[in-house]
Amino acid sequence: MKTLGKLTIFENLKEIANPEYTALVLWDCQNALVDHIFDKEEFLANLKALLTAARRRKIPVIYTKITPLPTGYQSGWGIYQAMKRFGIDDPSKIPVFMKPGSPEAEIAAPLAPADGEVVINKHSPSIFFGTNFEQLMRFRGVQTILFTGIATEYGVEHSAREAAIRGFYTVVVSDCASSTDKTAHEMALKILPRMCLVQSSKDIMKEWA
Repeated sequence: MKTLGKLTIFENLKEIANPEYTALVLWDCQNALVDHIFDKEEFLANLKALLTAARRRKIPVIYTKITPLPTGYQSGWGIYQAMKRFGIDDPSKIPVFMKPGSPEAEIAAPLAPADGEVVINKHSPSIFFGTNFEQLMRFRGVQTILFTGIATEYGVEHSAREAAIRGFYTVVVSDCASSTDKTAHEMALKILPRMCLVQSSKDIMKEWA
């Protein structure tokens, strides 16, 4: 640990992931996504263990959920992407993805939120865009954010980059992030160390022990 004026600079994982000022984000761990990742059983086991360890140390836990906007409030680009995703050429026939209250939209049961944990409904691949996430972190005194969830190369990577830009110590937990595309997942984990830390859950829990 170093100091520069009034600034404290953490230098290793033990200092960076100190439970006193760390938060854990579970990004879009909804059934529709969890059921289609390449390593479902391993992902759930690793993330459940990390989640349990975080709760034991009273680390704040924040969930995000993909929540669709009402018809007529999406961007043209978003509709274009949805048409490609579902393989249709008529925008009026785009099915509602992650319809609130549907089984597909719920957080996977092994990772379900506990009382008092925050669930953020959001409409973009950024945890900061259109939400009060940053305010919550600043109010709570959070300096470090651990990112987990789905998909590594999409919302996890995008949000981690933004967190680093905003001055948070940022850690992507490599074995607690996943994707439907193993190659994209692995490529993201190779690129992310240029912007943030990439660490395994075992290394993080070892520092918490």
